[in-house]
Amino acid sequence: MAFSYVRQILGSVLSSRRQVIKRSFLMPGHALDRDVMIDVYRPAVPPWRLLSLVVFNDGQDLARMNLEDQLRQAYNDDVLSNVLIVGVHAGDRMREYGTAGRLDYQQRGDQSEQYQTFLREELIPWLEDRYNIFHNPGKRAIAGFSLGGLSAFDLAWHNPSEFGAAGIFSGSLWWRKKAFTKKFPDRDLIVHDYVRKAKKAPPVRFWFMAGTDDETSDRNNNGIIDAIDDTLQLMAALTEKGLRENTDFTYVEVPDGQHNPETWGKVIIDFLRWL
Repeated sequence: MAFSYVRQILGSVLSSRRQVIKRSFLMPGHALDRDVMIDVYRPAVPPWRLLSLVVFNDGQDLARMNLEDQLRQAYNDDVLSNVLIVGVHAGDRMREYGTAGRLDYQQRGDQSEQYQTFLREELIPWLEDRYNIFHNPGKRAIAGFSLGGLSAFDLAWHNPSEFGAAGIFSGSLWWRKKAFTKKFPDRDLIVHDYVRKAKKAPPVRFWFMAGTDDETSDRNNNGIIDAIDDTLQLMAALTEKGLRENTDFTYVEVPDGQHNPETWGKVIIDFLRWL
């Protein structure tokens, strides 16, 4: 009788783990002077179970990736550890996403510092008060798409005590401090420059992704589209800082992949499994 009861309890817990609870919240973003919508995807496990944390910029696009069903299937297949996923809906992307303290040549990204402050000082403590998440940065990641991917890299690079990993989906790594010139097509890329100038890389792992049809631009005429070329160049800079491919960073190239949520949705579970 006792064994049967325990088996029923275990069966109930395992069954519930296959479900995903999605909730949406509108929380005040004091650093941004706006209310911020967030979507929280939580596996249906007992509340004492510790959860890893992944925060996504451009969280409004996760629904187009059919994330809830994909997570449910991944838990059913037992290929994914328990993770709390938080999608932060974007405000003014050209102002809030970017490189903190480094505006691009058109003065975009002027609120990127405030956005990072919101994540560090408002969102993360809010989540810690409500969910049983790991405090170890090795169990926390920041990710994003396009400009959100650029923001994710910048956040992780400068905040390794908060995030131990970053996912850069079709990252806007073209972000530059001076206008493009044909004579020096790859000069003045902000992220590449500060990585090369750094004395050493932070203890952060990076997951990069680009699609072969992400765009058509090829500013240096080397036969490789900029979305892929910029990513490869950044990985080369990380290698120069001592990071190792397939250990400290990895790269996924999606054949026929385009610059849209449908493409990113094809590899989002791969990214979560990599974490």
